[in-house]
Amino acid sequence: MKESHRGEHPAALTTVISAILVDDEPLAREELAFLLKAHHDVQIVAEGCNGLEALQLIKEHQPDLVFLDVAMPGLDGLGVIRKLLDKKSKLKIPQLIFATAYDQYAVQAFELNAIDYLLKPIDKARLAQSLQRVRRSLEAPATTAETLEELLRTLKTRTPQQTKLLLRSSHRLLLVDVNDLIFATIEGGVITLVTREMEGESNYRTIEELQTNLNPAIFWRAHRSYLVNINHIKEVVPWFKSSYQLRMADRKGTEIPVSRAQTKRLRELLKL
Repeated sequence: MKESHRGEHPAALTTVISAILVDDEPLAREELAFLLKAHHDVQIVAEGCNGLEALQLIKEHQPDLVFLDVAMPGLDGLGVIRKLLDKKSKLKIPQLIFATAYDQYAVQAFELNAIDYLLKPIDKARLAQSLQRVRRSLEAPATTAETLEELLRTLKTRTPQQTKLLLRSSHRLLLVDVNDLIFATIEGGVITLVTREMEGESNYRTIEELQTNLNPAIFWRAHRSYLVNINHIKEVVPWFKSSYQLRMADRKGTEIPVSRAQTKRLRELLKL
């Protein structure tokens, strides 16, 4: 946050809020940038389209404020929070306003923890209200780390677990029982769901978002690109350098790598 001199009179000093916009939809960023033009004390210093770019831009620009989409491919908005809270990151946590199309459970969590959010499509009056809160917070700064940690805990407990999943296959929209899901994988920003009888695209946009809505005791992130149902692991195959692959119970007998970071968790899950 810095002061902009508009004329020499002290009353002409204006506090400028540096802001970053992060959303995987270019039109959403354009709309928000257009709405922000009405707020002359907000300066957009950078834009990004995913969580990894958000972290890099925060490190580079150290902004006062970040508008952050919740649902993005790869690292989503909640994943950005986790990275910011990681002591290893050493990043200063900016003011955050989340843009979300989430359901009422997530919205209640944002409200409960006093984290500001904007529902899409963004209303200009609601945006003005959010910016006023930011201005007050910047005048009397306080740590937001504990608030963000509590938000993550609340979202985890409040998000209802799915019992059915939508699967798109051959121009059909099918509902499958979550217990029949063998594994999910992401490639090119598209999540594929695989059951014993079928496979198709999911309406979820990130593995993280899908995992949040499933039973954590059953669905395990064996690899950054794979979420597996441990009840449908057919065989654990020893691999090189003390690593493993999982042969799943689908018709193809798909082999899924276990990342080095998850090898210990595999041993715990299956008592290896």
